[in-house]
Amino acid sequence: MKIQSQKLRDTWLKYYEEKGHLNIGAVSLIGDGSTGVMFNVAGMQPLMPYLLGAKHPSGKTRLCNVQGCVRTIDIESVGDQTHLTFFEMMGNWSLGDYFKKEKTKWTYDLLTKVFGLDGNKICATVFAGDNSAPRDEETAGLLKDLGIKPENIYYLPKEDNWWELEGTVGTPCGPDNEWFYPLHDKPCGPHCDINCKCGRYVEVGNDVYMQYKKLENGYEPLSNKNVDTGFGFERVLMFLNGLTDVYKTDLFEEVVAYAENKAGKKYGTDEETTKAIRIVADHMRTTVMLIGDPNGIVPSNTGSGYVLRRLMRRAIRFARSINLSAEDLCEIAKIYIEKVYNHAYPLLVEKEDYILAELTKEINKFEAMLVQGTKEFEKVVSGIARKNEFMSKSNPNYKPETQISGKSAFRLYETYGFPVEMTIEMAAEKGLSVDMDGYKQAFEEHQELARTARAGENKGGLAGQGELETQYHTATHLTLAGLRKLFGTQTVQHGSNITSERMRFDFNLDRKMTDEEIKWLEDFVNDAIARKIDVVRKEMPYSKALESGAYGIYNGKPDEVVSVYVIGDVDNQICGGPHVKNTSELGHYKIVKEQSSSSGIRRIKAVLTH
Repeated sequence: MKIQSQKLRDTWLKYYEEKGHLNIGAVSLIGDGSTGVMFNVAGMQPLMPYLLGAKHPSGKTRLCNVQGCVRTIDIESVGDQTHLTFFEMMGNWSLGDYFKKEKTKWTYDLLTKVFGLDGNKICATVFAGDNSAPRDEETAGLLKDLGIKPENIYYLPKEDNWWELEGTVGTPCGPDNEWFYPLHDKPCGPHCDINCKCGRYVEVGNDVYMQYKKLENGYEPLSNKNVDTGFGFERVLMFLNGLTDVYKTDLFEEVVAYAENKAGKKYGTDEETTKAIRIVADHMRTTVMLIGDPNGIVPSNTGSGYVLRRLMRRAIRFARSINLSAEDLCEIAKIYIEKVYNHAYPLLVEKEDYILAELTKEINKFEAMLVQGTKEFEKVVSGIARKNEFMSKSNPNYKPETQISGKSAFRLYETYGFPVEMTIEMAAEKGLSVDMDGYKQAFEEHQELARTARAGENKGGLAGQGELETQYHTATHLTLAGLRKLFGTQTVQHGSNITSERMRFDFNLDRKMTDEEIKWLEDFVNDAIARKIDVVRKEMPYSKALESGAYGIYNGKPDEVVSVYVIGDVDNQICGGPHVKNTSELGHYKIVKEQSSSSGIRRIKAVLTH
């Protein structure tokens, strides 16, 4: 069955809607802090509360959607035929409704009757059982009844066919049924099956049966059983079009053609060009999605913004390797916005100018550094080569140096903006490694100097530490929280100044605020004051603060303890300044001026009255 991407989305949703499922749509790619990750990495992640027992707001027990996800843990693997950083998951869920009998049949019918896959080639895996839970013969029996060959059903252990939330007690869990299909009909040998490492068989989907409750020691059966289904959109699209490369689907074909034309080389003709085109195509797609998300982010040096920056800079480096310019990267972004995802993600079209502006800023910022940094990197590599050559001549027993020093790697980061991951990757291409212990030591020494330099500075832009200054400082937190609600999570603080008489707050925005927006912000802050919310201080490592959903400017080490101020459901911010105990102490908030501070930066002046 040949099928275009939008048709596949529509087909999936229609199939499950006809079976009583509500299409709940997609949510933000950016994690809300409740699940401990920066990005939503699976279609079920936003539904966790309902899988754990809460009633869905719609009141429905059958749900479906196509959800965008971002995973960057395997970023170095991008460049092969199937790895992606942004991908979509086609999902459907039963919240205490249907179970294994219905689900196995629906999945099988969808794959064979709707998508046209050969049932004789479908393989499935089920839980093999252990001393904590029995072998899943029920699912295996249902699969056989559907016509799947017994020899195509595999019993695998818990690490392969069981889902649960690690480190929790009292949560639902259970066996899963994974569906596989061969990329081609040429086995690599007599034992080429789903366990073979040759890559012939690829998982296309997964039905999780949450039928147990996790206890301190073992499991007990659940009365309210759930089904959680996830099918990889890009992989299914690849199969249905008879392809073995996701970058040949209609999601990427126009971007690949554009890159081929500009590079003057055909995709697939040589490994270097093919890898570069895949990396540029993937990373630029993820960049567009993250900046254009409803809770969009922008490149920065911390948290999710750092991950985005790393993706963008990696795309820029590989684009340069095949002679793609900054303008070309913007054109690729426009292809995704205007042609590939204009129907599925209409918000991208609305935010197009903003996305392209942020992309252009990052490219311009990095390209000059990349040129100089690459020269410096080559000097470091040449220096190692010269030393090895000289020492080998004078000492036959000399062992050649194969490592870039930590100080050199840190200098590339500090002076030229090279993320250390980029130095590691470039070093590997030269057959070298990086002394990461030395890098961490150089980084720590730099941070210690920075902390010493900051020691005498006022915290949070305060001119003093009195009661009124403390009130105004808390008001800046509420102001930023409101601005992020208004303009998205890409809104960040660009400085503040506080006295006992007023607060001044700078933030990124490329236009003047409207009167309606100013009024909305005032109402937002005053509502938080009227609700008399306690301001709670928590201490935790910086990495844990980010996982909890906290945000804020911080340049220390991931394991360094920071203060996080939580203001109910309004704000969750990393900060070292003083705060009131309760928002009711702030009185009444009034914006007296909104003006330009510098290019792309606006300034709010506000007062508190009692």
